[in-house]
Amino acid sequence: MFKGLIGKKIGMTQIFDEQGVAIPVTLIEAGPCYVTQVRTSANDGYQAVQLGFGEVKPKRLTGGQLGHLKRSSQTMPPLRFLREFRTKEELAEGERLTVDVFTLGERVDVVGTSKGKGFAGAVKRYHFKGGPKTHGQSDRQRAPGSRGSGTTPGRVFKGSRGPGHMGSDRVTAQNLKVVLVDPERNLIGVRGAIPGARGGLVMIKEARKG
Repeated sequence: MFKGLIGKKIGMTQIFDEQGVAIPVTLIEAGPCYVTQVRTSANDGYQAVQLGFGEVKPKRLTGGQLGHLKRSSQTMPPLRFLREFRTKEELAEGERLTVDVFTLGERVDVVGTSKGKGFAGAVKRYHFKGGPKTHGQSDRQRAPGSRGSGTTPGRVFKGSRGPGHMGSDRVTAQNLKVVLVDPERNLIGVRGAIPGARGGLVMIKEARKG
């Protein structure tokens, strides 16, 4: 059975188990999703399905996007977000998927975009130690220090860790336990935190390292 959904991060809360222990939970509004395209090895060289999520008014989409959704003989609503999932399961275009594809206790991977932090220094971005706090230093406390060699090669190699843009990266939280499934409200709850801000788009997949 194919296990994959697109959703929106709602936020964090907590639930209590039978022993009264508080469990941190992230709530995700997942689905309903529609299969908008099926990719096959014969036509595309690999097997995957494209899912659509987020119903919008038709005027919010371009003509090309609306035409793509009308390729299938099945009627689908205008969908804002399209994402692809690799799978060997056979699904039909127009098929509707909801949170009941997942069960309690199952392990999932959640893919999202981390919060953007803007331009950050090396201490915040890569947890550099920084300079000494004493012995006469005045402005080197959060400086990265030397990153290159001397005469040879006499430069800093590309890709070296240092100040720069932080965040807004694709991040995968692995092996999270499903602790809540609510098909009536299209909600799924996973134990722990997931990447991104509230309202951010996420992809929920079957855990690869289960």
